[in-house]
Amino acid sequence: MIKRALDIVLAGVALIAVSPLLALLAIIVRLSSKGPILFRARLTGRNGRCFTMYKLRTMHVGQDSMSIITGARDPRVFRFGAWLRKVKLDELPQLLNILRGDMSIVGPRPEHPRIVALFYTPDDHALLRVRPGLTSPGTLYDYTHGEDIIGSADPERSYVERFLPIRLALDHVYLRRATVRYDAMLVGRTLTLIAASLIGRRSIAFPPEYLEASLLLARTQPPTGSIQSPAVV
Repeated sequence: MIKRALDIVLAGVALIAVSPLLALLAIIVRLSSKGPILFRARLTGRNGRCFTMYKLRTMHVGQDSMSIITGARDPRVFRFGAWLRKVKLDELPQLLNILRGDMSIVGPRPEHPRIVALFYTPDDHALLRVRPGLTSPGTLYDYTHGEDIIGSADPERSYVERFLPIRLALDHVYLRRATVRYDAMLVGRTLTLIAASLIGRRSIAFPPEYLEASLLLARTQPPTGSIQSPAVV
């Protein structure tokens, strides 16, 4: 109850504070690429229920359905959209999701239903017992290292085999540590990383939860050490 109350208050204040910036970004998105300003993504939320997550659109219209994973230098992303993704300003409309109760400020990264259905283990479904978040250790890892790991050759396969396991493990670490103080620290780290991105800093260390997540993954990973991707991905 305390976490939800903080979410409502902080997201409401933040939305009012960034509304002039959101209006400016919306105009530039409209001028940069024909189509709607907002992108609506159907993702898996708390208790496995799907919800619509809002983002500023960063891809040309009609191309977002080609792949559910965005690879490095993805040609579907227009130039201003690439900048928005780099500095994470495309995520600002998710403050609306927080006010609606779909998301929390801090919580496990929400995932596409197909990825959940095909690749989440029974243990990973514990991540669905809480509201997904705007930020988390897994989200920050995606922000700082996701593009380099996923690459551009076969982004969906790289995502599920090379990136998803450690990202899930990082969010399991979050669930084990979750407190209001830890949430505040993660928000601070998120703002610091965004600021570093804005000034052009590119070399970012692994998150401090990485070692614990790696050990957790080593205990739960299949003996083969890889995830076999079915033909659908």
